[in-house]
Amino acid sequence: PPEAAAAEGFSIMGPGGFIKDPISAISFGMALMFGTAGLPHILMRFFTVPNAKEARKSVLWATTWIGYFYVLTFIIGFGAITFVLTDPQFLDPKGGLLGGGNMAAVHLAKAVGGNVFLGFISAVAFATILAVVAGLTLSGASAVSHDLYATVFKKGKADSVAELKVSRITTVALGVVAVVLGIVFEKQNIAFMVSLAFAVAASANFPVLLMSVLWKDCTTRGAVIGGFLGLVSSVVLTVVSPAVWEATLGNPKGSALFPYQSPALFSMTIGFLGIWLFSILDKSPRAAKDRAGFLAQQVRSETGIGAEGASGH
Repeated sequence: PPEAAAAEGFSIMGPGGFIKDPISAISFGMALMFGTAGLPHILMRFFTVPNAKEARKSVLWATTWIGYFYVLTFIIGFGAITFVLTDPQFLDPKGGLLGGGNMAAVHLAKAVGGNVFLGFISAVAFATILAVVAGLTLSGASAVSHDLYATVFKKGKADSVAELKVSRITTVALGVVAVVLGIVFEKQNIAFMVSLAFAVAASANFPVLLMSVLWKDCTTRGAVIGGFLGLVSSVVLTVVSPAVWEATLGNPKGSALFPYQSPALFSMTIGFLGIWLFSILDKSPRAAKDRAGFLAQQVRSETGIGAEGASGH
């Protein structure tokens, strides 16, 4: 009936359709906003530009396309409601979407452009997944082999052959973990799973980036401890949230230890506080060196002077 359709329309346009409580909504929004700046497979793209000028241009283009993509989500969502949910060929006998909610955009492509557009969107989806997985795998393998193995464990004395071997082992291990987690989270809404990954990035990487660039008293020790606290708290709170503890792990409803859907509001705060506290308490010679070098770093980051060429990685 028209009255029911009107009520449904108002509920779609109203706030809180995806997240029911305001704390989760704020936390969810923070994860999507600040997590984008901390995604490792985005950050590693800075290693692919030849100089500071091109890095700034790359950021401008990336921001433009990311903003364009976020605008498109509204158009695609409303398009799916109009063209997909009203067409019986895309619905199962119970009235649900064939293949689950994650197939809405793919079904919309077929509804709008037929099999040709369906094939195109499927190829784009596959290429996007491959690009993200490849970027994250490279980023993770590089962090373990170069940052942890070569720099921390071997104190900079590791040979390139051993470093490459560790990188390959890490790549395989990350692949296995990703496959296992993919199977466990098979039934989850992919849009919500993205927000959980963004929450980790917003809590572990973003505070370190922001504080190291903008705060003159940030030290290496503070950044490491604060980033680690943000990482651990975001992962732990994600696991014990209703989205994972109940929906994915199958525990009874209401048994989740953390009541909100997204942990970013809390874990990001822990990350920032950790960086601030342990930087203030850091009286080591390294801390004095970090503070003394802030002005030169600020000039370099704001103007590009002194960072014209690519650094050796």
